[in-house]
Amino acid sequence: MPEFDASMLLSGRYHEMLLAGLWLSIQLLAISLVLALPLATCIALLRLSPLPLLRGLGFAYVETIRNIPLLAHMLFWYFGAPEMLPEAAKQWLYAGNTEASCAVIALTLYTAAYMAEDIRSGIRAISFVQMEAARALGLSFLAAMRLVILPQALRVITPPLISQTLNLWKNTSIATVIGVAELMYQAGQVESASFRSFESFAFATSAYLSLSLLITALAAWFQHRYPPRAL
Repeated sequence: MPEFDASMLLSGRYHEMLLAGLWLSIQLLAISLVLALPLATCIALLRLSPLPLLRGLGFAYVETIRNIPLLAHMLFWYFGAPEMLPEAAKQWLYAGNTEASCAVIALTLYTAAYMAEDIRSGIRAISFVQMEAARALGLSFLAAMRLVILPQALRVITPPLISQTLNLWKNTSIATVIGVAELMYQAGQVESASFRSFESFAFATSAYLSLSLLITALAAWFQHRYPPRAL
């Protein structure tokens, strides 16, 4: 029975490949999260808008995105969407890191749909009397949301948003299907080159588990530090 060879994980070419994949996965997480949060906030506000048309647009976005698997999103944005672009835009996209860019788009749109529902639920947890009071003072709907409702809802929505961040971190592994050289892709490359399956995938598993536990600990700390209070 072959023994576990830790040396390939600690130094050398395979070590560098796995670290490069881990770093790219973290970049996918960070960029997608930064883009998804403002998009999710906009979608949540659309769903709470007093205008039926805007509410319908927000509802259509959430229901459409959430009912399509992330794998299908990845394949669509990589294989399908670029073909609909003008030739100049297509060439510009293909000149860069197309795989990573398409993965970020898919992850951002997919995650925003789920985060939007968490944000909407948090906003609805705030007493409607506060919105009425803000409007009575002359604030517009958006101003009342920005200055009165959202700051209070932040305490309520942060724990579920951290949970969605955990899901986003795990979902970055799906990007391997379009050739993004993230952690799972590099683990597969190392396994193919070295025939050391256990070592390569043990590294990937440990990396996913470590960052997942860190995010979970952050959520637990926040709930302990800022417990929900009656509104």
